[in-house]
Amino acid sequence: MDDAPTSSHPSKRPPRQSRKGVTSTGARKAASKSARSRSRDFALQALYQYRVGGGDVAEIDAFTRALVGFHKCDAPHYHALLHGCIELQDDLNALIAPKLDRPMQELSPIEHICMWIGAYELQHALDVPWRVVMNEAIELAKEFGGTDGHKYVNGILDALAPALRPAEVQASPGMQAAKAATAPVPDTDTNEEAPAQPDSAA
Repeated sequence: MDDAPTSSHPSKRPPRQSRKGVTSTGARKAASKSARSRSRDFALQALYQYRVGGGDVAEIDAFTRALVGFHKCDAPHYHALLHGCIELQDDLNALIAPKLDRPMQELSPIEHICMWIGAYELQHALDVPWRVVMNEAIELAKEFGGTDGHKYVNGILDALAPALRPAEVQASPGMQAAKAATAPVPDTDTNEEAPAQPDSAA
């Protein structure tokens, strides 16, 4: 599903799923979002305008800050995501590209931006646990993207996380459980036959 607008004038906001209750893709209700989660929503909308329509970043920023509900978001985190993803887009693309199974140009804008945000937070927002980064990017893709786009975003960020947050990923309960499951079991057999003694009567 292509998220790009079909008109000659790109929309200033990406398409959004219904906000009544849980959406058809399982995205959470807006009322349950934290200020930090809302900042990602607004960053995605600004980055969508930049990615699809281009334009001056300062104008895009000002337009986004004037949207209804912006005052409820974590404005400093929004600022970091918007400007960080744009300034470091080449670096972020260099991280993402080797994990893709298709040319980057074939990514939907929403999936691409969710990967930008996730990769940026994994690398630069070290106060955010890696699992939270993953979950938030998946939620963005569910709410704004195509039906199964969140699965692809999850797969790419899951491949990036061990390289960008190695100690944190290795120390996570899931990884520890996996290690325990694959660890060799020590031989505790106490009934091993004793070696034969030489025949002294020979």
